[in-house]
Amino acid sequence: MLAYPHIDPVALSLGPLKVHWYGLMYLVGFVGAWALGRYRAAKPNWPLSPLLVDDLIFYGALGVILGGRIGYMVFYQAPELIHHPLTIFQVWDGGMSFHGGLIGVMTAMALFARKYKLHFFTLMDFIAPLVPIGLFAGRIGNFINGELWGKVTTLPWGMVFPTGGPLPRQPSMLYEAFAEGILLFLILFFFSIKPRPRMAVSAVFLIFYGTFRFLVEFVREPDPQLGYLWDGWLTMGQVLSFPMIMFGFALLWYAYHKRIMDRSDNSPSNSEQST
Repeated sequence: MLAYPHIDPVALSLGPLKVHWYGLMYLVGFVGAWALGRYRAAKPNWPLSPLLVDDLIFYGALGVILGGRIGYMVFYQAPELIHHPLTIFQVWDGGMSFHGGLIGVMTAMALFARKYKLHFFTLMDFIAPLVPIGLFAGRIGNFINGELWGKVTTLPWGMVFPTGGPLPRQPSMLYEAFAEGILLFLILFFFSIKPRPRMAVSAVFLIFYGTFRFLVEFVREPDPQLGYLWDGWLTMGQVLSFPMIMFGFALLWYAYHKRIMDRSDNSPSNSEQST
């Protein structure tokens, strides 16, 4: 058994103001996505300019925060939302949903695409490799908070979490940090280096994130207010991830069937799309 490193969730206190590590992890995710987006947009033949990335990340951040919170309340706290709708604003109590954040980002990208007259999937393909940075940082924030731990285990790397009872549990948030963060980033980064048909990168993101999340849910403790949804194993995370996988495969087939390219190895950079 490994000892859980008890880290104060509050990174910095300035009088009554408390800065939590979890909030800082969101900042790390957004700054990391911005830096990588700028780097990628500066390369020849990408469909976005570095200056446009600044606005893109702003739209994306709004989508993550609003969609993540609304999605959590709808998917995981629906009775609470119905009876006490104002709790949706109580963000200090925690509660964010990746799948809600994804819907929020898609909505934000649709608005951004309309504003700048870009194709929706041009934007989604561009930002897909940026997302795992935030996923990794967010799961590390979960680990620092000692939340979203896994099932009781006898594995040598099990940990006793402050809110998980006296028995060692699987550090499922670290599994997700590795799979949804590091591994997914490497897959998307190297897949997107070469020009791919429009929608292909988005499809790969949906397939692999959905698969990784679906698998980790087998060792992650289900949300207590929901429990298992069917036969002692199906979780809400799996219910939301399975359609992602199926849609990802359909999108990948369509992308290579149509083969519409947003960039090529010898096309000029689309630098006029700056603000």
